[in-house]
Amino acid sequence: MNLRDSFLAALVAMIWGFNFVVIDWGMEGVPPLLFAAVRFTAVLLPAVLLVRRPDAPWRVILGVGAFMSLGQFGFLYVSMAAGMPPGLAALVLQAQVVLTIVIAAGALREVPTAAQVAGVALGTLGLVVVGAGRGGDVPLVALVLCLLAALSWACGNVIARAAGVSGGLSLTVWSALVVPVPLLGLSLLVDGPEVVGAALAGFSWQAGVSTLYTAGLASLVGYGIFTGLLARWPSGAVVPWVLLAPVVAMVSAWVLLGQAPNVAETNGGVLLLVGALVALRPRRSEAPRLQSRPAPQRRGLERPDMSAQPPASGSTAGVQQRA
Repeated sequence: MNLRDSFLAALVAMIWGFNFVVIDWGMEGVPPLLFAAVRFTAVLLPAVLLVRRPDAPWRVILGVGAFMSLGQFGFLYVSMAAGMPPGLAALVLQAQVVLTIVIAAGALREVPTAAQVAGVALGTLGLVVVGAGRGGDVPLVALVLCLLAALSWACGNVIARAAGVSGGLSLTVWSALVVPVPLLGLSLLVDGPEVVGAALAGFSWQAGVSTLYTAGLASLVGYGIFTGLLARWPSGAVVPWVLLAPVVAMVSAWVLLGQAPNVAETNGGVLLLVGALVALRPRRSEAPRLQSRPAPQRRGLERPDMSAQPPASGSTAGVQQRA
């Protein structure tokens, strides 16, 4: 990529990475499921009135929304409320790269390349190291919930892959239709009407700023820039930049919150990111297309704070807004 677009790709990674710290900062006093519902209401309105519906069946749009947005962020927000640090959450969420390849191999019969097998092995080892050596202030339930968020994201990737959807920003907006009401209902069920009502009545300026950042910058602006890059460049040149997001999240959490990762989290995180990077390598048969200019937008996976899905198994694993 040229210097300008490389800068934009790095900017998106920074926006998506810092997004995790912003979520953690704004969630104080607001139940996690309610906070996620508010975020996706802000993503949906008024953008759904301005952005054209993606060229995909409703079952695909709603399926992607159910897994890539509802499931992913529902589990992620609850995980962070349960004690998952922002930096570690951003890192563990990248397990979606590994999980997407595994699920696509089983559900779509997509035979992984040698690089993808090696990437899955490295990523899995990294997760084991992170899980075994996590700090004592990270509850196991929080880690499991974050892994479920990654699993949900991966399922959404495979749904989009199977349907051949390349919706970009439009899919992000329209798939949000399925998110706010179920999350609000779950919050009412889990937290109770009194807690939900009190949280909405006392919605702080911190929660408001956090919502504007996560919905406006991370989801809409970040996704808009990212899909624009995918329209101009091959996904193999764009997607690896997004792996900077967990690094940004961990550094931000360290500097602003004093949450320094321990040795196991750092080493396991490096293994996970290296595994993801290896798994994202394109097939040799795709090399000529990766060198062509201008490159058409590739069909494939559509999920971040962080959130853009390039092709999954066979080219790259999906990477959406980071949170």
